[in-house]
Amino acid sequence: MRYLLYFCLFFIQLSVAAQNETFDISTYTPPKGWKKEKSESAVQFTKEDAAKGTYCIITLMKAVPGTASSKENFDAAWDNVVKEMVKVSAAPEMQPPAKENGWEAQSGYAPFESEGTKGIVLLVTSSSPEEMVNIIIMTNTDVYESEMTAFLGSVSFAAPKPVSNKPASNPAKPPVTATTAKKDSYAFNTTNFDDGWTSTVQEDWVEVTKGSIKVLLHYPKEGTIFPADPEPLTNAAWNILVAPRYSKLRNYRTAYISTYNRPYLASGYATDNKTGKEVYLVFFRQGDSGWLEFITPDKNTFVQQYKFDPETIRWDSDSELMATLLAMVNYNKFAVAASDFTGTWTSDFSGVQQLYNVYTGNYAGMNIHQSNQTFEFGTGNTYKWNLVAVNGMVGNMNYAQVKSAGKFTVLNNWQVKFSDLEGKPKTYHAFFSCIKGARLLKLLDAQYPGNGTYTVFGKK
Repeated sequence: MRYLLYFCLFFIQLSVAAQNETFDISTYTPPKGWKKEKSESAVQFTKEDAAKGTYCIITLMKAVPGTASSKENFDAAWDNVVKEMVKVSAAPEMQPPAKENGWEAQSGYAPFESEGTKGIVLLVTSSSPEEMVNIIIMTNTDVYESEMTAFLGSVSFAAPKPVSNKPASNPAKPPVTATTAKKDSYAFNTTNFDDGWTSTVQEDWVEVTKGSIKVLLHYPKEGTIFPADPEPLTNAAWNILVAPRYSKLRNYRTAYISTYNRPYLASGYATDNKTGKEVYLVFFRQGDSGWLEFITPDKNTFVQQYKFDPETIRWDSDSELMATLLAMVNYNKFAVAASDFTGTWTSDFSGVQQLYNVYTGNYAGMNIHQSNQTFEFGTGNTYKWNLVAVNGMVGNMNYAQVKSAGKFTVLNNWQVKFSDLEGKPKTYHAFFSCIKGARLLKLLDAQYPGNGTYTVFGKK
């Protein structure tokens, strides 16, 4: 294993390979035949031999803010990411740093143990002046040596961002943009995304802009959810959310879309009452996305950005194009600060299964699972955590409760580390999304980011 890891680390500095996939700012060649899981924060590849008990897990993480010191970035990632994932038995054995195209890679490895499983964990932290990208490999065999080596050798990164003058005391705070965000009690009301979009908190929506394109992510409002019939609902929502801000509507049309999880769509030209200019509007909703209002100077601008014409699209054959619109809901996302964590935040879950006998078809009972999770944040970055769960068949229910308390730390404004949850430290990816007059706190276990499912907490 020692030779294997040294060879992989050495290979990073020498190998050039074909690059055919991109995640965030990283380009790489995926290992063939490996299971792939992708979330907003990481892409993960897994291969295992159940019969022999061997495995290898490669996790390429999204770029996060870092310092100018590559070693400091490595140490921070080792303490806050690796140690949260597994129990390491020694300090990492470091390899000589490697430099290429404005990035410096620091690499180290150590033995680990996790739930009775032993192996080697390797961390490669690549740093530019303001960002870092982490690759974590966990394995208990050298069987996958060539595939690990090929993957590491294939990874490259986009050119480093120019060094900005933002204060080191708050590296994640976004700069001021042309659109003024609504002020509230939270630290961050603006987010500048790497792909050029900027989100700001507003009274009745989150406003997302890039160039001449503006998208309003409307908060839920009475009268815009029911009835379920497409045209009456689209027209009702348009009249409530859109029409009051425009005049001289022309070429207005709605689309009846008969598909699973039916989308609702309307489009037209109108004059903006505030600017006096004519704009092209597209109004869209699918599932629980909420209503999205796309505002562009003309239809051609919309078509160039989203690759379809709302007036001629065939939704039965081009339904994948809906994803380009739905993706905009992901911009309702704002960083967190320690000062935001006050009071009590709760998350409730309920699930019911109706069971039937596979042979007779007779009703076989009901299985229920309910849980309530609570964080109570106090002064001095303290917290109390409580989880209550009830599950089982009706008439034979099981009840469980787990509690802990400690201190929390906000990392890079997009992660929160708790000193004790269920007997060990735990780190979550974290962000806020907005609704009318409030925010929702979303947490994803950083140790298992592959499922991409955030737990949503609302403030009492």
